[in-house]
Amino acid sequence: MSVEVPAPVRPRSGLRSRWSDFAARRPGLAQFLVFFVISNGNTVLQLILMPVFKWIFGMTPLVGTDFQVLQAGSNFDGSPYFVFDYAAGAIPDGGGGLAYFLAVQVTLLIAQVINFFAQRNITFKSNTNPWWAALWYVIAYVVISLIAAILQGFYKAPIYELLIVTWGWGGFGETMADVATMLINATISFWVFFPIFKVIFRRTETPEARP
Repeated sequence: MSVEVPAPVRPRSGLRSRWSDFAARRPGLAQFLVFFVISNGNTVLQLILMPVFKWIFGMTPLVGTDFQVLQAGSNFDGSPYFVFDYAAGAIPDGGGGLAYFLAVQVTLLIAQVINFFAQRNITFKSNTNPWWAALWYVIAYVVISLIAAILQGFYKAPIYELLIVTWGWGGFGETMADVATMLINATISFWVFFPIFKVIFRRTETPEARP
């Protein structure tokens, strides 16, 4: 009669073992660090995609199409203030028009879809109903996007004016302004989304069918 010898247990690698020990001791901090890494990776993805979509939409007549919606009061000079203010014409003379708006939104859509699955499955390891999580994620995303758009009205134009005109950087300045505005938007999203994700992406002992 032959005796089966159990396969030897492979020791965990040093780095993986240390991380597992750290995560067991500081689960909240470990979760935040994973969230931080994924969020920054998502920001890098946006910085790569944004110029691509901006170039694609920039070759269309949409650059000359105004997209100024959701007026909320007036600017200091008396002109109307729009939450989404993309005046027709190339930056800096215009606001990039509908082309710039679509470039931003398509970039964010792709990034947020990837972010949803990465944060849910890797960071928070949620096992609750994914459809309810997706619904609340979309609601949170829309609300945060509106807030970010309102704030962008205060810093977008000055940044582009400074880098393109005042400093005379031209096309390079426009690229740097794109990066700056994207980083500011990503920073706002980062600090707002983490506490929201802890609620949306819960983990329970048994998968939930309802929120």
